[in-house]
Amino acid sequence: MSAQLDELDQSSVMTEGLDTHVIAKKLKVELDGMDKFVNVALWCLLVIPGLVYQFKKAKAETYFQQLQQKIQHDASTIDNYMAQRASILQNAAKLLEKSIDLDKSTFVDLAKARSGVADVDEARNEMQTQLNNIERSINVVLERYPELKAHQDIAAVMQQNSYLQQEITAAREVYNDTIQSWNAQIFSRWAKKAAAAKAGYTTRIPFTASSAVKEQAEGLFF
Repeated sequence: MSAQLDELDQSSVMTEGLDTHVIAKKLKVELDGMDKFVNVALWCLLVIPGLVYQFKKAKAETYFQQLQQKIQHDASTIDNYMAQRASILQNAAKLLEKSIDLDKSTFVDLAKARSGVADVDEARNEMQTQLNNIERSINVVLERYPELKAHQDIAAVMQQNSYLQQEITAAREVYNDTIQSWNAQIFSRWAKKAAAAKAGYTTRIPFTASSAVKEQAEGLFF
């Protein structure tokens, strides 16, 4: 790996930088030859160690069940903040509509965002993208009509939106920490990996920024 990096044009690396992307693919836990040998050897050849090993696998199963509950709790926290943010943005859109002819697509996106979040990572990322797009469209309107920024109700709801986005970001960090623990533990030899493989567990994909957000962050601001 270091040799490959040495071959890169250093000026190109300095000017363009190195981008990091999350692999959006779930990896299934599978036992290799050594794992299978340990499973058989400990049980068939060494009875007492085999019993201890079975106990550890049972304990690992309980551990993973508890960790799944924490993942669901962390995800639910994100969902709750997102639902609140959707309501706040809906209020902002209604306030703006009273003053100007707001783009109807904003309300279509709001309806999608408030239609519920499925219990999958991809759906939460999609909802986050929709909410960011709605906020962007509202900010465009406020830039076009600067006098509306002084409207106390509009200013209040946009401040609440900013607060909720910060809470979502913090909640996503907690969720990703739990996901990181899950992804590491299901491949932890020997008992945990065996229990994870038996249950058919896979790695989980952490929350990532959407492509649009990445492009905006990498753009020029000045």
